[in-house]
Amino acid sequence: MGTAPRPRMTDLARALGVSQATVSNAFNRPDQLRPELRDRILAAAREAGYPGPDPLANTFRRGRTGAVGFIVHEPLQYLFEDATARLTMAGVARACGEHGSSLVLVPRTEPGRPDIVSSALVDGFVAFCDPLEPERTELLRARRLPVIGLDAPVAEGRPYVGIDDRAAARSAAAHLAALGHRHYGVISFPLARGSAPGIAPEGLAAPTDYVANRARLAGYRDGLASALDTGGSAVVVAAAGVEERHGAAAAAALLGLPQRPTAILAMGDRLALGAISAAIEHGLTVPGELSVVGFDDVPDAATARPALTTVRQPHDEKGAQAVHLLFREEAPASPLLLPTELVIRGSTAPPA
Repeated sequence: MGTAPRPRMTDLARALGVSQATVSNAFNRPDQLRPELRDRILAAAREAGYPGPDPLANTFRRGRTGAVGFIVHEPLQYLFEDATARLTMAGVARACGEHGSSLVLVPRTEPGRPDIVSSALVDGFVAFCDPLEPERTELLRARRLPVIGLDAPVAEGRPYVGIDDRAAARSAAAHLAALGHRHYGVISFPLARGSAPGIAPEGLAAPTDYVANRARLAGYRDGLASALDTGGSAVVVAAAGVEERHGAAAAAALLGLPQRPTAILAMGDRLALGAISAAIEHGLTVPGELSVVGFDDVPDAATARPALTTVRQPHDEKGAQAVHLLFREEAPASPLLLPTELVIRGSTAPPA
């Protein structure tokens, strides 16, 4: 079946006896017209079936799209399933609204498919990646659009918003050391993309591709230094992922050691909550026989039983500040590091 041709702006302008710019303003800049004139143009457009100016054509004419791209190196569902990602994305969305921009989600690309980074109609990107994949770095360089890193820089010396991961991890470790613990387990995020989970032979000096991992391992080493220098021990287990089940599996490996740790430091709250579940399955009480400290302070941390001692970081504010930096005239010369806080709850106590 044939279809009627799409009405054009020129046709509407001619029928109303106004300029094309006036018709365009009725849709895009209504404050530039008298209310009665704008209402007359919109009523005529509805009657003629004219939907308004072509948004793609407007993008090229204005030189901006009114959208921000949010890059992640995980599948799209991660942004809705992971608590820290949801909180961060909420901050990004809030700041986009304050700047009158929409939000385009740019997840990990499946093998054999084109990367959305190369074609997304956006004015700039916030990269929620640690680190950003080399292929995407090249695509962004070709796009020549502003990019702000979130949690890690997209390249050495580039601006980003994050926290002082080393200092935050140091505070968590020092808390356990002050309680008197001497034998520790550390549950790390995966050390590299595709790396095998399990005990890291290098311990707190384990090599890793990720900025946050390196900083947190260094912070744990700082906070445990006095205990380790006087005969204490620390075993690092790399988890297979970031979910509770991954934390439970890593904790089970630690709890099966001949020298069982009396305290566990986990790089994420979901890993820590999984460690508590594993301890209970092994017949251990938390914190009576095992103390556990997380990182992030997701909503479930406060309602867990026992409530989780953890490092609180401002996920929402990190996301918002990354967008605000994207809209600044000049990029900052140094990273914007937001404050963290150790929140002490019921999952930690002196060793039995």
